Amino acid sequence: MTTAIFPGSFDPLHNGHVEIVERAHRLFDRVVVAVLRNPQKSDPLFASELRERLIRECFTHLGHVEVVTMQTLVVEVARSIGADVIIRGLRAVSDFENELQMAQMNQQLSGIETLFIPTGSTYSFISSRLIREVATFGGDVSLFVPEPILREMKERFRD
Repeated sequence: MTTAIFPGSFDPLHNGHVEIVERAHRLFDRVVVAVLRNPQKSDPLFASELRERLIRECFTHLGHVEVVTMQTLVVEVARSIGADVIIRGLRAVSDFENELQMAQMNQQLSGIETLFIPTGSTYSFISSRLIREVATFGGDVSLFVPEPILREMKERFRD
């Protein structure tokens, strides 16, 4: 049984993330979405526990996707769940440099390889930061996020 871990802050999860998980789901027997609180990013839109619950709801249509919350190194979580590979999504060439450094560090620390999955052009411009910004100013983000996330964002940003 092959296991992939897809780590990220997912604040909020968007359709680009969903696409990566769905594609990984076709490649691996088990996909674990690992939700982290990134201290380098601004205050979170949603608490980790809420993100975990919403992400679970977003993937009920997939049989072997699990969601965990992490507060340590990705490689530690990867080891604890028996991951064979770390999945990282790429939107643009600009993502590659940072992702390559992380992949090389993770490989040196753990021996676990990273697989880059490029997002399709439909979602290549989407980022959680942009979605938060649009929603903050009352913009419509319904094309960019799954229904459970949209529902929670509408609640959060209603006047």
